[in-house]
Amino acid sequence: MRVLLFAGLFSIVAGLHAAGAAPTYSQDVAPIIQRNCQGCHRTGEAAPMPLTSYKEIRPFAAAIKEAVALKKMPPWFADPHYGKFANDRSLPQNDIDTVVAWVKAGAPEGDPTATPRPPRYLDGWNIRQPDLVLQMPAAYSVPATGTIDYQYILIPGRFEKDTWVQMAEVRPDNRAVLHHVIAYIRPPGSKWLPGIKAGIPFVPDEEGAKGHREFLVGYAPGMPPAILAEGRAKLIPAGSDIVFEMHYTTNGKAGTDQSKIGLSFAKGEVKERVMTVDAGNYDFEIPAGAGNFRVDSDFEFGTDAKIVSLMPHMHLRGKDFNFEATYPTGEKQTLLNVPGYSFNWQLVYYPVTDLAMPKGAKIHCIAHFDNSANNRFNPDPTKVVKFGEQSWDEMMIGFFDVAFDKNMDPKKLFPPDPPKEQKADAALPGSKPAL
Repeated sequence: MRVLLFAGLFSIVAGLHAAGAAPTYSQDVAPIIQRNCQGCHRTGEAAPMPLTSYKEIRPFAAAIKEAVALKKMPPWFADPHYGKFANDRSLPQNDIDTVVAWVKAGAPEGDPTATPRPPRYLDGWNIRQPDLVLQMPAAYSVPATGTIDYQYILIPGRFEKDTWVQMAEVRPDNRAVLHHVIAYIRPPGSKWLPGIKAGIPFVPDEEGAKGHREFLVGYAPGMPPAILAEGRAKLIPAGSDIVFEMHYTTNGKAGTDQSKIGLSFAKGEVKERVMTVDAGNYDFEIPAGAGNFRVDSDFEFGTDAKIVSLMPHMHLRGKDFNFEATYPTGEKQTLLNVPGYSFNWQLVYYPVTDLAMPKGAKIHCIAHFDNSANNRFNPDPTKVVKFGEQSWDEMMIGFFDVAFDKNMDPKKLFPPDPPKEQKADAALPGSKPAL
């Protein structure tokens, strides 16, 4: 009887001790890191260091604790009061508490054999194996200093038939000198970039920069690859070429870049076409020293459609960004609010449920800019800032992907008689400098 009593007490105490035991990397922290961090923190990806093993992670334990406790990592800027997003990266509080407790306990490894097997990634891609890879035919030499105009590089697509792309990804070759890449579709008959020759970097004049093209896929820091739902895809019309828009920035050290894109074609029946359009403002002036300058932009739907993603875009003075829909009934709805915009993380937000936009619905974007000395990223608070291509200029663009019947003429997305300042965009979706 006494032996059984002591055994029972020992079992209870042992259970309490186990319940209060410090988290270990192997059993508690590794699954959190694998789910939320290794997509970027692995060799060949954008993050500055890999976090794929205890040996790699242990030196950064204190920094990881601070980043997750302050909710700086994983990067996610959507206000949780507005909308639900399928790609929400924010950590649940339980995960944050686990990481903090682990570091406070000395970041123990635990039993290495208990570490879950790491996720399997396709080497070099975050989409399924591409059906077509298009790469710059030659490396572009970036000087150590100076300003580089956007470079346009035409890559003959040799698309003999209409091609539907469900997944697309830009793989930057040299992130140190590359701010962004946009791969555009230039359909047959387009007057955009007259005189451009295949494979040779090209800088158009003002007139040559006008003409029809369509946004296919882009890269900027933090931007995920384009992955559309089954039954949806972007169309590359037969006879189209692909044009890379390259934004290089010098950093004091000369370098080269030879980026590429991968395209994975739709495997099943495509029912809906997806296009990238925008509500952008290209005519604003931010006064020198202004700490909270507001800029607005609008877009009106000419027919029924569905918004499937949202992406705010500004530069170094960007402070916050809001997407609001006004429906024909007069009802208003905030679709996305980003109270703390980050130029270093160009995130795309995918609503859990498609946002149905009836004909006549309007998207209104509101952004604020901090052009004061209080903004530590501000290149020059004494300068009046206007719309421009370089990072020290500014942009105010609310991008969004819309889905519609694949047989519909995409011109119907726009009102038949848009305001004068919107006509260029109506004819040329995605035609402005994008990132």
